[in-house]
Amino acid sequence: MRKRDAEVTELLPDLSGRPLRAGGRLERVLRSGLFAVTAELNPLDTTDPQEIYDAALALADAVDAINTTDSSGANVHMSSLASSALLLRAGYDVVMQIGCRDRNRIALQGDLLGASALGVKNVLCITGDDVSVGDQPETKRVFDFDSMHLLRTARIMRDQGVFLSGRKISVPPALFLGAVENPFAPPLDWRAERLAKKVEAGAEFIQTQYVFDVEVFREFMARVRDLGLLGRVYILAGVGPLKSPKAAEFMRTRVPGVVIPDTVIERLKKTPRERWHGEGIQICSEIIEQVRQIEGVAGIHVMAYRQEEAVAEIVQRVGLFPRISPAEIGAG
Repeated sequence: MRKRDAEVTELLPDLSGRPLRAGGRLERVLRSGLFAVTAELNPLDTTDPQEIYDAALALADAVDAINTTDSSGANVHMSSLASSALLLRAGYDVVMQIGCRDRNRIALQGDLLGASALGVKNVLCITGDDVSVGDQPETKRVFDFDSMHLLRTARIMRDQGVFLSGRKISVPPALFLGAVENPFAPPLDWRAERLAKKVEAGAEFIQTQYVFDVEVFREFMARVRDLGLLGRVYILAGVGPLKSPKAAEFMRTRVPGVVIPDTVIERLKKTPRERWHGEGIQICSEIIEQVRQIEGVAGIHVMAYRQEEAVAEIVQRVGLFPRISPAEIGAG
């Protein structure tokens, strides 16, 4: 290990022997050493809770926790806090995304406190897409914090029982803290060290950007191991089915941070139109089979935009369905 790697490692916490942070299903699955599955609930524009419940049904038996997105793509949708509360009411474990783009530090701390009070066990701290990619680009940006500041804030509130002002919290939030990472954003050599900084800030699990280039991801994970991060953070590889060649082109040119190799798009282009759906699922399944073999990958995070029904099919195809029952992983 290089000197710099050793210096980074010394700063990082160790998950072994640490008590459960919040005791949610996702945390218990990861702590047990089982391969975890999470998926995003596509954001909805509604005030009808039934629409949320109906959408979640497609994920019910296929995942350990459901991500609620926070105005993803810088577009307005039902808030992640409200979506999380509804899903908790229906009995799901949720990963509530909380972003920095639209809130200052006062609002962020209030939402962390409120989320825990409502029963949220897992939060994913993100900086957030810039408003320029959304449908209201004239919106004022906040960005009082970035994701690392938010992670540190959540850890201080949880572990020290105080707000950033130093004011005491009578009952601190019990939260399992997560963050995102993109192994494919240049400079590639720096991505694992950036991940180490997030772990130092408080991240206990990571959901990555879509993995379509497995070799680049494999190199990223090798660097993660070199930095001594295994056992200090749980990494869930981001995966998802591609609907069509056009959708794949849109994702890699319009969605920030997504890298899709030409070979993947060419494979879809050579597939007859009526088989695009099946081929997209097959490509996703093949990628999952490959990333499962990489040391340090603790699970997958499935992002199937407007294709929730495909998640169970993918999870079943790769032998991860049905998910283990809560009784088999203990009550925490």
